[in-house]
Amino acid sequence: MTKHRIYTMSFAKVYPLYVAKAEKKDRTKAEVDKIIRWLTGYSPQKLNGQIKKQVDFETFFAEAPKLNPSRALIKGVVCGVRVEEVEEPLMREIRYLDKLIDELARGKAMEKILRQ
Repeated sequence: MTKHRIYTMSFAKVYPLYVAKAEKKDRTKAEVDKIIRWLTGYSPQKLNGQIKKQVDFETFFAEAPKLNPSRALIKGVVCGVRVEEVEEPLMREIRYLDKLIDELARGKAMEKILRQ
């Protein structure tokens, strides 16, 4: 079975799109980084390292230090797909990240985005 195209896409190529989406709505790169670190457990240095190495999404999530257990609280629709119903684990992680970035761009408070 062939992998979904997003799995082999470089995280470093998509990351600036996340930042641009947030900045277009007066949010910051720091907030994007905070969301990614909350979801994956990467330190700022390790996150930057993954971006510099241009790892693909599969590697990015496989090497994540500690996926946040509260990520299961992320609900809703992104790109027409209900994230809590995505069965494939890697695709679900990617959709979680997409949903969090969408919430940031929509102006949701960081405490709510990070499920605190």
